[in-house]
Amino acid sequence: MEQQRNLLFILLLCAAMFLFWDWNADKANAQKMADQAANLQSQEISADSALGNLIKVASDNLELTINLKGGDIVDAKLLKIKQEQDKEDPFQLLMTTPQFKYQAQSGLAGKDGIDNRERPEFKAEKTEYVIEDGQNNVTANITFEKDGVTYTKSFSIDRNSYVVNVSYLVNNKSEKDLSLCMYGQLKQTADDSYLQNNSGFGMVASAYRGTAYSSDESRYEKKTLDDIIEDKSYNVTTKEGWVAMIQHYFVSSWIGGDNNVNNVIYSNHADNNTSAIIGIRTDAVNVAAGSEAKLSSKLWIGPKDQDAMESVAKNLELTVDYGWLWFISIPLFKILAFIHSLIGNWGFSIIVLTMIVRGVMFPLTKAQYTSMAKMRLLQPKLMELRERYKDDRQKIGTETMKLYKSEKVNPLGGCLPLLIQMPIFIALYWTLMESTELRQSSFMLWITDLSVKDPFFVLPILYGVTMFYLQKMSPTPVTDPVQRKVFMAMPFVFTFMFCTFPAGLTLYWLVSNCFTILQQYVIFRSLEKRGLSMKKQPVSK
Repeated sequence: MEQQRNLLFILLLCAAMFLFWDWNADKANAQKMADQAANLQSQEISADSALGNLIKVASDNLELTINLKGGDIVDAKLLKIKQEQDKEDPFQLLMTTPQFKYQAQSGLAGKDGIDNRERPEFKAEKTEYVIEDGQNNVTANITFEKDGVTYTKSFSIDRNSYVVNVSYLVNNKSEKDLSLCMYGQLKQTADDSYLQNNSGFGMVASAYRGTAYSSDESRYEKKTLDDIIEDKSYNVTTKEGWVAMIQHYFVSSWIGGDNNVNNVIYSNHADNNTSAIIGIRTDAVNVAAGSEAKLSSKLWIGPKDQDAMESVAKNLELTVDYGWLWFISIPLFKILAFIHSLIGNWGFSIIVLTMIVRGVMFPLTKAQYTSMAKMRLLQPKLMELRERYKDDRQKIGTETMKLYKSEKVNPLGGCLPLLIQMPIFIALYWTLMESTELRQSSFMLWITDLSVKDPFFVLPILYGVTMFYLQKMSPTPVTDPVQRKVFMAMPFVFTFMFCTFPAGLTLYWLVSNCFTILQQYVIFRSLEKRGLSMKKQPVSK
């Protein structure tokens, strides 16, 4: 019984420390590489562009800044999402500063690509394109002419959408056939210290920040920015697919061209090996002399809205990175979203979801305590066996197993239910941490943002109180003096850890503790009626 208790204690402590370390782990700065830039081969896409003249394209959801030198998106603001809760500044996802670059680049490569070496200088009729009241779309067209060919690059955004439709209309008035492929790539500085030092950018150390892609062969693959810089190995051919750069709550993604041609997913590095690039380009398209052709792609710039992303591209919703327990986290989120559709408050939705999970786990919890109670009743007989066969360990083991079998007791019955429940609790942790819906969502009173810590630490303190009370209800005492001191200190340690957790997560654990206390009252009374008392006995001194 004592060994079983110790195992439960170790499992709980390990799980808690796992969550704590995962939440507070500092991300290492990007490794400094050699100063000399790698020489690009003739068919590789140039990733460098100096800022030239800029234009703005704004819908109701997005405000894009486009560099006319190359036609890259060098800045993107999400107009309906605040950078910080109490400020009016919109959240900035893409940006270009001397310290940090995060850009969505696109162009024409291939044999006759205009972006192969030097980026083209586009022209625009206006400096600002803004969606008007009553309009469902805003479109900006920029043009470039070379050797009798007119290239019109278009950026189009629908109302209430985070999708940017980017296309090239190539009007070939020359006497030469052209071979072109369109590419879209994301470029970002690997060192995120600039973001960490500027509040409000939504960067959380434990949340994944890096690249990902989807192809015909693989639904979802990811690699960090540092790994991309160290090994530019992506070269994946696919019919359908996308590439993305991910951070906490937000994602940008280029979706493969819709010209019914193959796409190639690739990766690279730039800026003296300090920036990572992941991109997707089409196979070469022939534009005959005297004809025109259109090449197009889609770009998602926005929050990790699973329903919206799922409608944009196959598997794009997988950028909501739930980790290796995604198959549990996804249904948990769907249940949470359904509850919210009925209640309208994410905090109360978390409470209801917690009660549902604990309710579903009730049979396992009851089986756990029942097994522990039976083991408790067997302790005198086990002690008798150990005393009788104290010089024969093999005999002790044999007789112990016979006793378990005759009494119909599973010695691991108290641990197995916990092992089954633990993945569910960890998956729920990731569900709450990755849900962008919790960002800046108010619960009640002083909890105005469920995605950040409780400003007055009320929830962590209440959690510590409930954990201490659960210890007092604990059916099995720890007799080892050292373990007893550690066990008694756990509520204080956990309270300190939960002071750094988001309020939504702390709310879940607090409600879970309260529900566990209620469950234990019900279970203990039921066991006492069956003669299986779970009351604590005085600890022998």
